[in-house]
Amino acid sequence: MAIRTVTAAAAGMLAVALSAGACGGGLSGGRHAQYAIGFQGPLSGADQQFGLDAANGARTAVEQANRSGRLPFTLRLVTADDSGSARQAPSAAQTLIDNPDVIAVVGPLSSDAARASEALYSQAGLLSVSPAATDPRLTGLGFVSFYRMAASDTVQGTATADYVAKALKSRKVFSLDDGSAYGTALSGAFEKELRAQGVAVTHDTVEPTRGYTAEAAKIISGNSDTVFYAGYHQEFAPLTGALRAGGFSGAVMSGDGATGDRFVTEAGAANAEGAYLIGPCGDPAGDPRAAGFVADYERVAGGAKPGACSGEAYDATSAVVEALRALGPEAGREAVTQTFASVDLQGVTKRVAFAPSGDVADTAVYVYQVRGGRRNLLGTTAALIGP
Repeated sequence: MAIRTVTAAAAGMLAVALSAGACGGGLSGGRHAQYAIGFQGPLSGADQQFGLDAANGARTAVEQANRSGRLPFTLRLVTADDSGSARQAPSAAQTLIDNPDVIAVVGPLSSDAARASEALYSQAGLLSVSPAATDPRLTGLGFVSFYRMAASDTVQGTATADYVAKALKSRKVFSLDDGSAYGTALSGAFEKELRAQGVAVTHDTVEPTRGYTAEAAKIISGNSDTVFYAGYHQEFAPLTGALRAGGFSGAVMSGDGATGDRFVTEAGAANAEGAYLIGPCGDPAGDPRAAGFVADYERVAGGAKPGACSGEAYDATSAVVEALRALGPEAGREAVTQTFASVDLQGVTKRVAFAPSGDVADTAVYVYQVRGGRRNLLGTTAALIGP
């Protein structure tokens, strides 16, 4: 996933603060050892808010660990900005690799950035744990130090199709994507499972555009009862508006590229009402068991609530901390990578444990619905479908 967002100037100031807060100190032995955990993600550009949300999740875990009194060392966060770009990702990764204090990395966030970075991390023996990269191919390319917290597009597409067929009981679905690698992978898995469930599917690909009136008319004329869009919120918002304007009354939904709150803002509360947003990132803000994380996150983030995949970044960082705790103050990069493979702890979003491939074992997919101008968690697809 690579959620494209537009942010305010204040977010840019926070990115500077995060980077400034990461400076100082070096790795030294004994009880006064200090480890640096790297963070790679988009801290500038169109994806900036997504990156800041995740960075604040990682920073919250670091601050909690330092306050816990359970560690024979202290931690700091070092950030590297890849702008969510495959072109800039290798440079960002190399910056962290070249820093001898960095013992592990949380990130990259997007699949494109991960594909461009992971060979470097593997060659350096440096652990990389992505909170959000969902390209199914990533865990089959031989990256020996790569793990991810989010279910792949194949898992998401299949789970979404099962929800549409079994919970919504849709019989005729219009599925469209934006033509990107992410969109086509997600729509492909979605459509394959729908057909296996006996649901009629019409497919279309529409590259991002400013107007979706013609596409909405095509969809409406086909009398589908559900529309699924595999793409990003910037396009899902006007598509939804065009469908509403054309009188479409069926279910409208999108995948994890549109699960953030910005879809509601850009579509408008009236157009967004009732829309389903489905993806692998949980919502700790709505879970009483995660109240401590939410309170600490809001303090770290200047009052802001956790955003898309903040919880997954926090859990990824907490898992790195657990590996470091097990090794003690003399850990090296390769030992951390090896130890991380056996990490098993309960996070704020899921149980954090991994298959040998590097995929997270808990592949829950969450369903949100917009109600009253707000994104509300309905539950996981498995729970909503039932036995």
